[in-house]
Amino acid sequence: MSAPDDGRGLRVLYVRFEERGPGEGAGEAEDPARFSRLLGLLADFTPVVQALPPDAALVDVRGALRYFGCDAPGLARLVRLRALALHGTDCTVGVAVNPLLARMAARCGPAGAVRVVRPGETAGFLDGRPVAELHGVGPATARTLCSYGLDTAGRVAAAAPGTLQRILGAKTGRLLHERARGIDPTPVVPDEPARSESAELRFGRDELDAGERRRALLTLADELGFRMRTGGQTARALTLTVRYADRTVTTRRRRLAEPSAHTPSLTAVAYALHDGLGLQRARVRAVALRAEELMPAELAARQLSLDPREEKARRAEAAADRARLRFGPAAAHPAGLLDAA
Repeated sequence: MSAPDDGRGLRVLYVRFEERGPGEGAGEAEDPARFSRLLGLLADFTPVVQALPPDAALVDVRGALRYFGCDAPGLARLVRLRALALHGTDCTVGVAVNPLLARMAARCGPAGAVRVVRPGETAGFLDGRPVAELHGVGPATARTLCSYGLDTAGRVAAAAPGTLQRILGAKTGRLLHERARGIDPTPVVPDEPARSESAELRFGRDELDAGERRRALLTLADELGFRMRTGGQTARALTLTVRYADRTVTTRRRRLAEPSAHTPSLTAVAYALHDGLGLQRARVRAVALRAEELMPAELAARQLSLDPREEKARRAEAAADRARLRFGPAAAHPAGLLDAA
């Protein structure tokens, strides 16, 4: 397979919508309706829009370039201009020949910009990038690769494919070698079924109080649980992301004991992830939860409980969900939510 420097041209945008400024809802959980409106803005350019909740999307603009009379970077600047003018939201846009490079371009610098990786620049762009920045490379895989001295995409690209396959396995090693060379045949799939659900809460000020952060996590877990239950889904894993005042980020992931959309189960895992960080006096700007490995609720196996309180809690939760669907989110919710205080 050849590297993507074959003159096909730029066609993929990775668009990440940035947080709103003061007075525009800071301190509230990410608004799904706002995200839908921003996706609608992208759909005005092309129908090939793949949503990446809670704040990003992939866009294939091949069919829109002739209509708008500009190249992909020009279209990206137009997207950013319209997002600011119509919704008061800035965005960061990565432009490249495939989703992998577009994602990495958007994430390699400060927010609020259009960054382009042209076909002839692929090798130079990837050469010094940390291997952890390659899409699909998690912390465990990155640690394994770094232990062999393969700490950058350039070094992985220069390694023999057989070496990577011995370290990571045949399929993973082959895929990683391709991605380190900028090869990603993954298409942009419009309306792809969600494989994860995310919710984020940005504090009105840098939060030092661990109790307030736990209340925020309860709020997010309740939101995720409600969305999954009403959508007939359950999650098998939960990821916590903590953003600090100095713009650094910590991410931790844990698999659930069994697939669940039950708010108390999600909250317990979120609390355990948070407490395991030992943040103490850390200045936290935002927290986010992502429910991952979603599956249909009817296919999820659940351990039968001999505790009648567990079944009563689930029946109460189902009744609360019905009330919220009929009368709105404020109709019923757990005590202690951040916005309920």
